[in-house]
Amino acid sequence: MLLPLLILIPLVGAGIGAFVTSRTAKAWALVVSLLTAAAAIGAAASFDFHASGVVQLQYPAATLVESHFGLVDIGFEPRVGVDSISLWLVLLTVLLMPPAILASFDSIKERPREYYAWMLVLLAAMNGVFISRDLLLFYIFFELTLIPMFFIIGIWGGPQRRYAAGKFFLFTFGGSVFTLAAVIYLGISAHSFDLTDVTRYAQQTLTESQRWWVLLGLLAGLAVKVPLFPVHTWLPLAHTEAPTAGSVILAGVLLKLGTYGLLRLVVPIGLVTAGGIAFYDFIYFLGGLCVIGILYGALVAWVQQDIKKLVAYSSVSHLGFCVLGLAALNAIGMQGSVLYMINHGLSTGAMFLVIGMIYDRFHTRDINELSGLARKLPRLAFFFVFFMLSSIGLPGLNGFVSEFLTVLGAFTSDRLGITFGVFAAIGVILGALYMLHMTARVIFGPLKYPGFSGTDEHGHGAGHEAHEGTSHAPVSDIGAREIGLLLPIAAAVILLGILPRSVLSTIASPIDMLLHPVPARSTAQAPVQSEPLVITSARP
Repeated sequence: MLLPLLILIPLVGAGIGAFVTSRTAKAWALVVSLLTAAAAIGAAASFDFHASGVVQLQYPAATLVESHFGLVDIGFEPRVGVDSISLWLVLLTVLLMPPAILASFDSIKERPREYYAWMLVLLAAMNGVFISRDLLLFYIFFELTLIPMFFIIGIWGGPQRRYAAGKFFLFTFGGSVFTLAAVIYLGISAHSFDLTDVTRYAQQTLTESQRWWVLLGLLAGLAVKVPLFPVHTWLPLAHTEAPTAGSVILAGVLLKLGTYGLLRLVVPIGLVTAGGIAFYDFIYFLGGLCVIGILYGALVAWVQQDIKKLVAYSSVSHLGFCVLGLAALNAIGMQGSVLYMINHGLSTGAMFLVIGMIYDRFHTRDINELSGLARKLPRLAFFFVFFMLSSIGLPGLNGFVSEFLTVLGAFTSDRLGITFGVFAAIGVILGALYMLHMTARVIFGPLKYPGFSGTDEHGHGAGHEAHEGTSHAPVSDIGAREIGLLLPIAAAVILLGILPRSVLSTIASPIDMLLHPVPARSTAQAPVQSEPLVITSARP
């Protein structure tokens, strides 16, 4: 029952939290998120990492569905389970949700019960995506994430919150309609929605034409969720208008639903067949979109004046690396891609937390209005620089290994090659440039922020007045609560930077299974298992 608890605890908690007092709502949401994290840790403790490619902790179809709704007749049996890839993403989700809720304590003043209830519903839906072993159940949870995030952006967001929420919903829901068509076609044709059965059916039975249309249908909804260029335009506005916690979860987890779907569905169903790899020309096209997204996102981020929008465009660039590793279709690239999902969630989620702390103090995110914050807020500046270095892939921190592996995967891929690797490497350089440029302007230099009245170059002077007509307290550095919510993420950044093999060694087996068709497993000569972090593991 450990995996169903990942859904039931936050759902029941949301139902109860909607009726508690407004003062109790935030503490209740934090407790529920911590209980969900405890269930996830229990699942990880029960998981056998020596058999990481095997789906474990499975829970069968619900009796209610079998006996009353008759959906088993069409092959729908809601079943949950995890392999090592799913489990790591669940752990990422439950790690980021408590800090996101803590970060909302001071900023969410209106309708707190509804806000925290929607956050818990979102937690349940995201967990549901990662643990689903039924294709239709995967789609249900995938779409369910739209509803709470729509309200979180639309009610508690910035001045353009309604437009941003509407654009987010229409883009993602519009693409998902085509994905639903592909899901239904696969399930009805295979007489089962079980992921293993559907994958086996697709690899053994689908004709090239059928596989092509299924591939396009799956990609339509998943590419928007990533988002891939050119269907990325909803993301910067959604990030900019969302409250801090919404941006943290959107960047940290929600975008990973798209990349996880590409890994779990598009690769084994659309691109890997019983006879090898299908649609070589399309793989070139997909890799080209990734490279364009990497360079375009980096260049547009460079000219942004809003810190939050800059980090939002950096996500477009970073997720281009993530999908490029999948398009490489070799062990190195795909291991790097999975690691990138985890690392991007940690680094970018933490960046949005720190940016939210800056906004709470100065009520602006304009780079032109902020300078020299390290003089006034040294603890906040430390975490800002630390997570920025993680984001650009400083060796020793978590971002380096995943970025290196995705680029190396493109270089050594029989499908992509040196050209794609070179352009991706240029994107790495651009990413470092715009993030360092932004940090130099905001964190270092002469002290400047709205309301500051000092004039000397060292920042000495009155400097504590808030905007005229407001009653904000003097600006102070981050305190124990804010440090406490950043420290666990910082510890994970260091741990994954020093010991990336702790993740890579566990995901090698499931990736090997994704790369080799299901029918090949039944033959006498099974494919050789891949080893992580070894160049020779990139063999086709």
